[in-house]
Amino acid sequence: MRAPDTTVEPTVADVVAILDRRYPPSWAESWDRVGLVLGEPEAPVRRVLCVVDCVPETVAQAREVGADLIVAHHPLLLRGVSSVAPTTYKGRIVHQLIKADIALFVAHTNADVANPGVSDALAARLGLRDLRPLRPVEGDAAGRGTGRIGRLPEPMTLAELTHHAAVTLPTTAWGVRAAGRPDRTISTVAVCGGAGDPFLPDATAAGVDAYLTADLRHHPVSEHIAGGGPALLDAAHWATERPWLDDLAAHLRAACGVEAVVSDLDTDPWTVHDSLKEPRP
Repeated sequence: MRAPDTTVEPTVADVVAILDRRYPPSWAESWDRVGLVLGEPEAPVRRVLCVVDCVPETVAQAREVGADLIVAHHPLLLRGVSSVAPTTYKGRIVHQLIKADIALFVAHTNADVANPGVSDALAARLGLRDLRPLRPVEGDAAGRGTGRIGRLPEPMTLAELTHHAAVTLPTTAWGVRAAGRPDRTISTVAVCGGAGDPFLPDATAAGVDAYLTADLRHHPVSEHIAGGGPALLDAAHWATERPWLDDLAAHLRAACGVEAVVSDLDTDPWTVHDSLKEPRP
């Protein structure tokens, strides 16, 4: 890659082109909504804020740091709307962005399957080696696919791996919980950033010892464990996708010379966790 020309400020269109090359929109699921959401293509971009969620708190952060563009993982307008009036939650966000001259770009499932992508960054946080896709893209030789499978540098028990994940992933009130025998030995681990319970069968078929993802539900987990599947670790959705922002920011700095800021604002909706087993007095 040729070094960026730092004498000319890139435009929104320039940054979009760079992101589209790394995360082509054609890689996104048919139901997904990715790409430029709002913003003038010819507007200059000096600073980018990388976020998991475009919410009022991250919009306020973008204004505070002087960002010209927000790159978000989750779509703001995933489902069709008939109004963006400021009397609606999403409409208020749209109005705030337009008034502040902040463009918005989304890379979602196209970033999930990329190589490197969201799950590569998650696997790297855990120190996994020899990565391969959990569910490969059929016919693809470039290592694309949903989730990643890797090997721990040294085996751990499930209890140790759960603590390791809690320490290495971004801190949330949700934390990390696990299903399986605490003393089970774990050598191979599958991971999937975001809601990964559709890929429970893939983790079982791959023969891994454990699978870490987010948003796992009671009955699927219960049946999975009863059926002899891998141990499961459930982390906060935001925490499993936040590591990708570091890779995204590094790519933007290298590819177009902008200042890329990573948001550490915890946008996980769960804010209180109490594991007290004894009743309070």
